[in-house]
Amino acid sequence: MLKASDLRLVLATTGALSRQARAAHQSMPASAALLSQGLTAAALMGALRKGTDSRINLQLECDGPLRGLFVDGDANGVVRGYVKNTLVEYVGTEGKYHWRPVLGNHGFLSVLRDQGGGEYYRSSVELEHFDLVADLERYFHQSDQVPSHLMMAQLPGVVDGQEDALGTVVGLLVQPLPNGDRDAFKALGTRLKAQFQTAVQAHAQDGALTLLRSLVPEADLEVMSRYPLRFTCSCSRDRVKLALLAMGREELQDLLAKEGQAEATCQFCTTRYVIPGAEIQQMLTEGTA
Repeated sequence: MLKASDLRLVLATTGALSRQARAAHQSMPASAALLSQGLTAAALMGALRKGTDSRINLQLECDGPLRGLFVDGDANGVVRGYVKNTLVEYVGTEGKYHWRPVLGNHGFLSVLRDQGGGEYYRSSVELEHFDLVADLERYFHQSDQVPSHLMMAQLPGVVDGQEDALGTVVGLLVQPLPNGDRDAFKALGTRLKAQFQTAVQAHAQDGALTLLRSLVPEADLEVMSRYPLRFTCSCSRDRVKLALLAMGREELQDLLAKEGQAEATCQFCTTRYVIPGAEIQQMLTEGTA
């Protein structure tokens, strides 16, 4: 928080989890970079959620070769996600239309918020910039009606002795609170966007707090909380079995007769589950399906 101007800032360093997600999905460079952006956005937006069980889902749909992505995050720093096409290699050239060859000419950005009590709120904007960061910033303005500055940096660096395109990944979100100083918000955004890449390059390896203080050296900056971010998933063998139970006895018997077992692969983390026929037969015998 910047207390004098009533502005809030969320900084996320996501290089390690972005590389973990890339490895899990075996993604090519463009797919990996955009999934990294999505996961970073989920971490930033998850930090704004209230309640430990509250989640936020971010979905991008497009007619380009990526076809879309889906990510979600919670208030505890847990993020997960996937892209529809992991094989997109071309990353474009720097500039206004950097991601246009990957995202195409038409698409939508949607956000689903868990309101608690089984209630959800979904809102969408049409892609205009064909850049996840720019279109998400526009989403905040248009759908949430909250002025926002959003910045992300993906910088190459040496990881385990090798040059890695996702060596450093950082995201920063700045928003005014209801009574926030809008002039200070505008001025801060202008300054941060001019300095962000340089500051990340210089200070990201020194830790998130050092980087934040280099970006915002104001004396009234108060760090309200810090916590680790993780790329992980809530899938489990038990959840797969519950999904099988939901199929009903007749379909489960048909599956057993035709396949002899059940297989499922989690879209979020690519974990593969195999439920052998004997276990399915036991479920049927016990009358749990």
